[in-house]
Amino acid sequence: MAIYHLSVKTFSRSNGQSATAAVAYRAGAEIYSDRDRCHHDYTRKSDVLHSEIFLPENAAEWALDRQQLWNEVERAEKRKNSTVAREFEVALPHELNEEQRIALVQDFAKQIVARHGCAVDAHLHDDRSRNKKQNFHAHIMLSTRKLEQDGFTTKTRELDERKSGEVVYWREQWAKTTNEHLHEHGI
Repeated sequence: MAIYHLSVKTFSRSNGQSATAAVAYRAGAEIYSDRDRCHHDYTRKSDVLHSEIFLPENAAEWALDRQQLWNEVERAEKRKNSTVAREFEVALPHELNEEQRIALVQDFAKQIVARHGCAVDAHLHDDRSRNKKQNFHAHIMLSTRKLEQDGFTTKTRELDERKSGEVVYWREQWAKTTNEHLHEHGI
């Protein structure tokens, strides 16, 4: 039986966090951080099943390069206590196969981009090595600014405010999208 889970967190400089480090870890990649002047190398991570970047239609081609994208995310934030990224962490149904889980996350990521105009970097994981059970989930990283042809512009503040209802909206949308994909595959 599929289990519903969606949590939202932010990455903030005031907490000593870095978007480049967070994405390198989630992607199981090596990313050089211009801001920190260091390499974040997580290429030995073995639980990453799939990673993919999603961009608004009018975004520049450079944004498809993960290292450049997240360094530009960091550069767009000027304050020392800026929120530099957001993450939706979602549980993925084990009833779907890997290809179907990827399609589910792709569908959801495209919805986020369409609604907020931000860059999205999604990473599917299975932490089986930790607890011997399948633990399919995705880390969906979002820029905190809209991405347009000339780079990052206005903040997507609607995701920061409780009264906006955006987090509730995305929780409902995740449940709806997951159920649609399960139904599509006869589950």
